[in-house]
Amino acid sequence: MNMSYRIEYFLEAKEDIKEFNGNQQKQIKKAIEKVSQNPLPQNEGSYGKPLGNKRGRNLTGLCKIVLKKLGIRVVYELIRTETTMVVVVVAARADEEVYDIAAARTGRGKK
Repeated sequence: MNMSYRIEYFLEAKEDIKEFNGNQQKQIKKAIEKVSQNPLPQNEGSYGKPLGNKRGRNLTGLCKIVLKKLGIRVVYELIRTETTMVVVVVAARADEEVYDIAAARTGRGKK
């Protein structure tokens, strides 16, 4: 099944992208666009890397895209009933902060 998902952004995720320079923004948007063609988790034969539990943060249902050369992670959620891919956070890969932000924005704090 190769069906493009509609892309939506958390308002904060749009602001996240603005923090990067123009070239980085293009690459981030290109990666999100590519993954939206088939954003299902890898275990379902696609691009998304499922997150699950990350150090006490339940991020089940969220996936990530890693732009290794840029050192950036994009965390997104699939809304399968609407075929929508929602970008939650875009941040540097330097530490686990991206997962804290994703947990806070989606109401999936430490349990």
